[in-house]
Amino acid sequence: MEVSSRTRNMLEGLVREGSFKWLLGSRSSFDDEFEEMERSPSAGRNWIQELSPLANIVVRRCSKILGISSSELQESFNAEASEAIKHPSRYARNFLEYCCFRTLALSTQVTGHLADKKFRRLTYDVMLAWEVPAASSQPLLNVDGDATVGMEAFSRIAPAVPIIANVVISENLFEVLTSSTGGRLQYSIFNKYITGLERAIKKMKTQSESSILSAIRSSRGEKILEVDGTVTTQPVLEHVGISTWPGRLTLTDHALYFEAHRVVSYEKAKIYDLAEDLKQVVKPELTGPWGTRLFDKAVFYKSVSLSEPIILEFPELKGHTRRDYWLAIIREILYAHRFINKFQITGVQRDEVLSKAVLGILRLQAIQEISTANSVRCESLLMFNLCDQLPGGDLILETLANMSNLRELERTNKSVGGVGMYSISAMAMVSNLGFVFGPSSSNNSIEAGAGLVVGEIAVGEMSPLERTVKESRNSYKKVVQAQETVDGVKVDGIDTNLAVMKELLLPAMEVGRWLLSLAYWDDPLKSSVFCLVFTFIICRGWLGYALALLLVFFAIFMVLTRFLNQGKPVDEVKVIAPPPMNTMEQLLAVQNAISQAEQLIQDGNIFLLKLRGLLLTIFPQASDKFAVGLLLTALILIFVPSKYIVLLMFLEIFTRYSPTRRASTERWMRRLREWWFSIPAAPVILERENEERKKK
Repeated sequence: MEVSSRTRNMLEGLVREGSFKWLLGSRSSFDDEFEEMERSPSAGRNWIQELSPLANIVVRRCSKILGISSSELQESFNAEASEAIKHPSRYARNFLEYCCFRTLALSTQVTGHLADKKFRRLTYDVMLAWEVPAASSQPLLNVDGDATVGMEAFSRIAPAVPIIANVVISENLFEVLTSSTGGRLQYSIFNKYITGLERAIKKMKTQSESSILSAIRSSRGEKILEVDGTVTTQPVLEHVGISTWPGRLTLTDHALYFEAHRVVSYEKAKIYDLAEDLKQVVKPELTGPWGTRLFDKAVFYKSVSLSEPIILEFPELKGHTRRDYWLAIIREILYAHRFINKFQITGVQRDEVLSKAVLGILRLQAIQEISTANSVRCESLLMFNLCDQLPGGDLILETLANMSNLRELERTNKSVGGVGMYSISAMAMVSNLGFVFGPSSSNNSIEAGAGLVVGEIAVGEMSPLERTVKESRNSYKKVVQAQETVDGVKVDGIDTNLAVMKELLLPAMEVGRWLLSLAYWDDPLKSSVFCLVFTFIICRGWLGYALALLLVFFAIFMVLTRFLNQGKPVDEVKVIAPPPMNTMEQLLAVQNAISQAEQLIQDGNIFLLKLRGLLLTIFPQASDKFAVGLLLTALILIFVPSKYIVLLMFLEIFTRYSPTRRASTERWMRRLREWWFSIPAAPVILERENEERKKK
């Protein structure tokens, strides 16, 4: 009775002071719920002392949906959770997660739950309570106004509802939703996003139930995800060779279909498969009149089943938003099937993977509907696209595959209201939204097999997927920082880049000049000492040790430099910029560079043609000498130990310009050049491609 009285007095004080006035103005739903709790005879028994007032209200709502009291929920949590999860420092947040995940898992199985304002408010309030779960937590706001949610709370709670977010893309989605609100999510924006999801679902359901390609789609039970090209102001053009046709483009969960326009209907659909492993290539492409590459508004598609690639163009007056959107969703389906084929996923797990891709496209459509910015990166909101880009994205996919293989999917017709933890899969979510993938039953609830697991989230701890995603994101941040430095040091102009390269290679060039001076015996004493030292190293077989010592020297140099330069600014590379060139000078420089490159290619071709003539004995006299040389080289490699071969090569190369050998070296080099110049090149015939074949 004492506890009950104390709790009642506290509730009366909170209501009197208007502690929840900051949520919804002078009179909020929280005030009504506190007054209701005050009047309830079980208020003291159902008040959880470890939780904050806001968390208690949220848990009370959960208990009503689950049909059990708050105290019974706490007893269930205490029985199922491990001691680590029930640690006092984490008890409040973990218990809140336990209650809310169970409630959301049950609520999402109700058809039309997204349209339910109570569901939307509960999901948002769970995030609010997650930030202040404990009784000792500081209040969210000290002034009147709308409460907002941070990234950590959103990334933790939103993936419990697969249609709202998943673990992989939750942070990117949060950044898009909060781009105009300073990194905090307001309920008005969250509500608008859910409304956008609802509209995207209705649109996709209408398209899938329509007669578009119904005869073709029925064999694999394909669902239409997007259609474009039906409006004359926004056509889709297909380029095949020199032919161009406007038409209707349809994307399903298995393939891409293009139907060229007729006068009053469409021609037979062309099928570009995305499910089979056909070595498909999908990338952005430039198009323009008469084969020019001017406009960045097209998608390139190529596979082994096509004789030549096709290009799908999405014309628009400004930008390439349509192209980026279509490129992202086509790749999402393609990457999802690649994931399925790579890990040989079948049955229910296969439908689950396709459902994840479908939900990602629905989320992207909702964001495009509510977002006013044109800078939304579509690929960052699609899971399989993002895994293709993130460092360690392959590890994320491996983790998903392992979770799919280890999780036992039990499909029953029982309700989810019993004891234990239940979660709804992406496939079940899609089915509840009105789609069916594969032989799915009407009830697709999944009971977690081990631990307090809800889908991709574990209560009170990081799941393997969350851990892998976090590591990948940390690596991505390092890559972004490194790329910023790369972008900052890029300079324009061939002459400027050559000047930068020359300055960076200056130490290597100095070492090269020093070695050349030794090889040409400019200082006989230094060259003699160098020759004797290396001869000794080679004779003793210490060449590997010498190389290892050089690597150790570099490592010690790097470590010493790190410790000596701590706290000091990084030394910048100072480059003397070349004088600026006008347009004519730049054209002449480019022409000169092209001429030099052409000369190098010609010299390379001549070398290869002469070598071809020697090997095929087109010119017997030169080929005989070459064959004798190869035979002698082979005998040396067979009978002479490798150590002595290396020694002979070193002495030959390094002493050829010594005072005693210089004259003979020059004489032999002259004879070698004369022999090489005397070898004719093998004949070459250039054949022009047939014009008719080129047109085909």
